[in-house]
Amino acid sequence: MNRVIAAAILVSACLWVGAAVAAGTGTFPIRFAVIGDRTGGHEPGIHGAIIDEVQRLRPDFVMGVGDMIEGYSGDLDAVESEWKEYKQLLEGLTMPVHLVAGNHDIWDEPSLELYKHHFGDPYYSFDVGDVHFLILDTSRWDSSSVLPDEQIEWLKGDLEEHRNAAYTLAFFHKPYWIETTAAGTPDRLHTIFADYGVDAVFTGHYHAYFSGEFDDVIYTGIGSSGGACEPGVTGVKYHYAWVTIDEGEIAIAPITMGAVLPWDEFTSDEFWFVREVNDEALEIEKLSVGRETSFPESQVMVTLANLDSVTTLSGALKWEIPDGWTVLPKEMPIEIVPLGSHDAEFSVGTRGPLYPVPVLSVDYPFGEEKSFEIKRSLPLSRSAVAHQVTIPIVIDGEVTDGIWDDPTSKFFAPDGSPVTTDSVDFHFAWDDANLYLAVRCAETDMASMVAAATEHDAAVYGEDCVGYFFQPMVPIGPVYQIYFNPLGTVFDQKIELENGIAVDVDREWNGTYEVATSKGADYWSIEIRIPVDQLGVTAAYGDKWAVNFRRKQKRLNTAADWQVPITYDPADYGVLLMH
Repeated sequence: MNRVIAAAILVSACLWVGAAVAAGTGTFPIRFAVIGDRTGGHEPGIHGAIIDEVQRLRPDFVMGVGDMIEGYSGDLDAVESEWKEYKQLLEGLTMPVHLVAGNHDIWDEPSLELYKHHFGDPYYSFDVGDVHFLILDTSRWDSSSVLPDEQIEWLKGDLEEHRNAAYTLAFFHKPYWIETTAAGTPDRLHTIFADYGVDAVFTGHYHAYFSGEFDDVIYTGIGSSGGACEPGVTGVKYHYAWVTIDEGEIAIAPITMGAVLPWDEFTSDEFWFVREVNDEALEIEKLSVGRETSFPESQVMVTLANLDSVTTLSGALKWEIPDGWTVLPKEMPIEIVPLGSHDAEFSVGTRGPLYPVPVLSVDYPFGEEKSFEIKRSLPLSRSAVAHQVTIPIVIDGEVTDGIWDDPTSKFFAPDGSPVTTDSVDFHFAWDDANLYLAVRCAETDMASMVAAATEHDAAVYGEDCVGYFFQPMVPIGPVYQIYFNPLGTVFDQKIELENGIAVDVDREWNGTYEVATSKGADYWSIEIRIPVDQLGVTAAYGDKWAVNFRRKQKRLNTAADWQVPITYDPADYGVLLMH
């Protein structure tokens, strides 16, 4: 008995009627597709689409498991028309097709004669190399126990004649086995299959995919390849199967419809057009929210460009609005001439929380009958204030100077949800030559803090720490990433940007800092002085730096982020105002 291995992937397919024996050299591997039911409340277009996919795969041949027409009609002219339509569907296949008769294909004597006229006997067998294929007719019988004795005797004789086949596979429409063998009750066909060493069985009818192995016989119920279906718990709707037979095994891979695409599905021209559109077509004005996390109403301008030189862009700008936010209008229709653009103004506001923010989307066409969805989050710019000092601050780590009386304390989890770290206060100050930083981090379990790095540029960011992203020269200057742990150890680097993308990360860049830290029973704190000339600027009243900052708490494996998301791109930063 040869072992059959069943894989798991799902799709759907269709069949072309071929000779009794498929083309092949008789050598392994042998590859074929198995297509499920087309009818039984069929969905127009599905079976044809599956046939197209199967043709792309170029199997050696194609098998069907029945129900090719709706049938069940006494009007034989109408039935003949259905068969003509079905055969036209199969013209897209260039390889042989072997069919199984379903109950929608044969339901009485006149329909049987019509079927024979088109396809020959409804039960038969053929060989491909050393593999034997059996096709049974279960179209008019509801259990294997009532199949005609004539067909059963033929089956036994055929199996006896081909006992020495490397593999034997059987195909029929109605899956008696799922109601009998799979339920632990006897089944006439299964007994014969087990006795004669059948390796695999394929059935249809139920428009649902399922499988099982019983007495070394692998059973596969192929679901819908166009017939009405609800996938239910399997989640597998329209599909077909790809079967590979080699000297060691039979591998069965169900494939969901749409998984096999044409070679030119996405061309290089389309790739560059989509990239350009995604980068440049949709712009949302950045919304300044100051130091608040709620505000009643602000106006935001959105610009959408049609980068296609031929086709008018029609559709709608649509907002996904989280709780707490209002956006009016929620949806705005657009129609933009080739190479034109459209400005749209929206009224936005929030009663809190600030995150998550509304998301704007638009379906953007490209190529032939293709489109992709552009999505943009409403960009925000929070504000933090650095207060001017005239007397240098004493860096002792205690955060007790009077200048530290205006903290920034409202933070968010990295995904924009409510923060789960212990509380944290960030402070900023400046004089002509220096930027001063101070942070107080509450910690309810001081013994759990992780702070072991002592060398400059060690992995401080993997410990308890506070971190900053500064862009002093807005909008084109570099970004400086600077992290400090509770020991005062620094990790820093300089990031050169191009269109918001980090094009050079200089890990060798090292700043100079005066740092002091302190610990209490339920907190740790830090004060830092940074000479600003090493950042390529001087500090002056009214200056605005792009900034973001965070506290990472190792015990809780999370962070408190000021502006979400944390990235290298200053477009995601807020403003540090020298006041």
